[in-house]
Amino acid sequence: MDVFARGRYSGRLDFSRNELTGALGDSVTVLPVVVAAAALTDLSLSRLLLGFAVFQVVWGLHYGLPISVEPMKALAALVIAGSLTTSELVVAGLLAGVLLLAVGATGTLARIERYVGQPVIRGVQLAVGLVLLETGVRLSLDGVWYALLALAVVGISVAIGQRRASTLAVLAVGIGIGLGQTGLPDPHLPTAALALPSSAGLSSDSIGATVAQLAMTVGNAAVATSLLLSDYYDADVSADDLASSMGAMNLLAVPLGAMPMCHGSGGVAGKYAFGARTAGANLILGILYALAAVVAVGAVAAFPLAMLGVVLAVIAVELGRAGLETDSLSLTVSIGVLGVVTNVGVAFVVGIAAYLLRKRFRDDD
Repeated sequence: MDVFARGRYSGRLDFSRNELTGALGDSVTVLPVVVAAAALTDLSLSRLLLGFAVFQVVWGLHYGLPISVEPMKALAALVIAGSLTTSELVVAGLLAGVLLLAVGATGTLARIERYVGQPVIRGVQLAVGLVLLETGVRLSLDGVWYALLALAVVGISVAIGQRRASTLAVLAVGIGIGLGQTGLPDPHLPTAALALPSSAGLSSDSIGATVAQLAMTVGNAAVATSLLLSDYYDADVSADDLASSMGAMNLLAVPLGAMPMCHGSGGVAGKYAFGARTAGANLILGILYALAAVVAVGAVAAFPLAMLGVVLAVIAVELGRAGLETDSLSLTVSIGVLGVVTNVGVAFVVGIAAYLLRKRFRDDD
């Protein structure tokens, strides 16, 4: 089924089976993080899912492309690990929104990028992965049998060639176990509430987390996503356009209880690999998220946390793998380890200084 919409870059909306499977390909990067955040913090699963539902549709129609909408992984990982409070998460999301909107509106992203070298971005990714891995292992040890079951599900998924879907498979099994104990939840409409920032949310941790997140956002959510949209869909979407839309999205969504969100090359790659070729995948996924927001409220409370620990560990390994694809392994690993020992904000700042010194000495040679 094809219809037409007035997107900026394409007019076609297809609602075929390929668009459905493509939509699910993007959810691999979203659902495990969202479920973990809702289970381990006081964030509302319904509001988190509704945020993704709305902006899947908004940006799909705006760009006319199967563009991704993902959690800001550095901020998500830190709030899941307990390194950020929810109030600090709100402040960090709003700070990121303001800065991204300003950067995109002034067209300065390309100039910023040259100071944030690839080893620095990869180092921040590695640090976030290590933080998540520690949390995942700790949760898994609280219920070894559940963790072993989750590992078996991951192993089977990998063995049959569905590595990307392994976390979704664990989520499905864990939700099944939880619902078997508590019964089916009643449909429940999310309540409206403002998550306004407080003075307690403005801290060195929230500022450092914002800085670290922007390091990942510049490279992965803006520049890399722009390149992938060009490669896959022959679309001229600039990194500054993407920065502007991410900034606006967070300023609108975070005060309403949504997770700080970004575009991302992983979600675009997932959509494309699973068959999405139009923004129809965004509309399908938006509807699915909205339905889940209504019926999935009780699923998180019943989810075995040890299985969730395995999900976080798998996500951590994927982030770590991406982080190790670097031009300078020693610098990247040093930044990653420093991020765990101190915090990712400090690691980012030190990493930039080390990268610029390294670059200067090489230029002098």
